[in-house]
Amino acid sequence: MRILLVLAHPLKDSFAASTAEAVRRKLTENGHTVDLLDLYRENFDPRLSVSERNRYFEPDYDPSEAEPYISRLRAADGLVLVFPQWWFNFPAILKGFFDRVFAPGVAFENDPKGGRIQPRLGNIHLFWAFTTTGSPWWVVNFYMGNPVKRLLKRGIAAFCAKGLDFKLVSLHDMDRIDDTRRRAHLLRVERLVDRI
Repeated sequence: MRILLVLAHPLKDSFAASTAEAVRRKLTENGHTVDLLDLYRENFDPRLSVSERNRYFEPDYDPSEAEPYISRLRAADGLVLVFPQWWFNFPAILKGFFDRVFAPGVAFENDPKGGRIQPRLGNIHLFWAFTTTGSPWWVVNFYMGNPVKRLLKRGIAAFCAKGLDFKLVSLHDMDRIDDTRRRAHLLRVERLVDRI
């Protein structure tokens, strides 16, 4: 399987970077092809341009401003995201990745009559995310309603592809845990990735 592994964290020595490396290593060991897209290291511009927005609902939308990222998404069989949750949401650079790369004609097709959009990512069969939060589990799930999971699963994944293997794995209380729990989480990540 060819996996597009997207990392969204500004620090090279972050826990997210360690998680992405554990995912990359385990996938490679198991014979998968991994395309690591480190959004910060590749200087991805998350801003939807004026011309992109002006053309967004036109028939035959031209997504060429977001190349080569679109080509990398189209070449993948699976998508694995690694990112921290900030303010119960995606880092801005990852949100911009969705805005610009998951574009009309690429990830979905607009219904010209204003109905439901049609999924276009038939090549993507696996959509996993590994994330961290500074908040405890109960705050994310009970108080906030797990907004990142809802956005990924019910929004992006459901509207862009069908029959996906979806998984979201979160490490909560990131700001208060010790190295033992961090190492245990990385082992959990490796065990899960080993099943792909």
